[in-house]
Amino acid sequence: MTGNIFEVAPNITYIGVDDHAIEKFENQYIVPNGVSYNSYLIKADKIAVVDTTDDQTGTEWLANLNKALDGKRPDYLIIEHLEPDHSSLISTFVEIYPEATLVMSATAARMLPQYFDPIPKDCKTMTVKEGDVLDLGGITLQFILAPMVHWPEVMMAYCPERKLIFSADAFGTFGALDALANDWPDEARRYYFNIVGKYGPQVQNTLKKLAPLDIQTICPLHGPIITEDISKYVGLYDTWSSYKAETDGVFIASASIHGNTLEAAEYLAEKLRQLGVSNVFVADLTKYDMSAAVAEAFRYPKAVFCASSYDAGLFTPMYTFLHTLAAKGYCNREVAIIENGSWAPSAGKVMRTMLESMKGITFIPDTVTIRGAFKESDRPALDALANAITEK
Repeated sequence: MTGNIFEVAPNITYIGVDDHAIEKFENQYIVPNGVSYNSYLIKADKIAVVDTTDDQTGTEWLANLNKALDGKRPDYLIIEHLEPDHSSLISTFVEIYPEATLVMSATAARMLPQYFDPIPKDCKTMTVKEGDVLDLGGITLQFILAPMVHWPEVMMAYCPERKLIFSADAFGTFGALDALANDWPDEARRYYFNIVGKYGPQVQNTLKKLAPLDIQTICPLHGPIITEDISKYVGLYDTWSSYKAETDGVFIASASIHGNTLEAAEYLAEKLRQLGVSNVFVADLTKYDMSAAVAEAFRYPKAVFCASSYDAGLFTPMYTFLHTLAAKGYCNREVAIIENGSWAPSAGKVMRTMLESMKGITFIPDTVTIRGAFKESDRPALDALANAITEK
């Protein structure tokens, strides 16, 4: 773990921690470049800390906080989000600074005992509602409730004097600050669709609240602070949360047992490129990171799902993938199906049933069936499918 202190804006200091020891975020998403737990210190006439950190990085965070305070003591702890990777040091903070007031939404106040039991009887708390303002003396924080982005208690805080928004998990990414380069869209896309993706309508509601504000800096709880091209990042969030395609092209997911189904998928991809489709992405679900595949599926307007039959059903990697897409709100896409089955093809039926449960899914007929090895005789059907995809 590493901790860095730097100035975000006058009177606002970053005191977060990079975690390179973590292997999986939320015990399910691989993070080869680690993750950052962002926390901030505001020093005006009164002093406020914005969120804490994960308990695994507590020592580094406390050292950063102590250094940034430089002998002073905080008046407030702003609790944007109660998920443990941001709130695990609340009880420690209260023990060290019992005079400080915890500021949170009413929903967070109701949820707080679920994570900290018992809460000290003399602990000072303040609940805030939409539009409430906390005056720190020269710097103010205007609170914006953001329920289900992606927990019900979430709130953001806008600082008009610095034209800065503390955005909670919104606009966050995987990756430690010292490991990120120019891959914000890729890691933010993967983070968004896997962590927040189900809650597009709630994100849209929050974006409407942010629209009238003059925002020149976004301070999320994960990933880099955004100080340039704000409209670009807000625009991506608008696209993602509207379930619109970000990039014109075709996404192809393959779940192949012995490689024959994958060979058919790759043949289709090449045929699509020959027909002028410049963006064709093939994800081998037996090898490719599932969370990255989810993000890529949402990225394109069209998708082809190719899978082997297995136990009179569907090969497990594809079943898991489609189940995950459904859970994350996959919708409004044109899709095609390729199945493989030597004696009793069943994958196509299962895939179609799973896809039919998702909103706004349009099928490009017809299901292409391969029996066993991918053969020369299978090519005409895939050629026809490629033509159907490009025609639509």
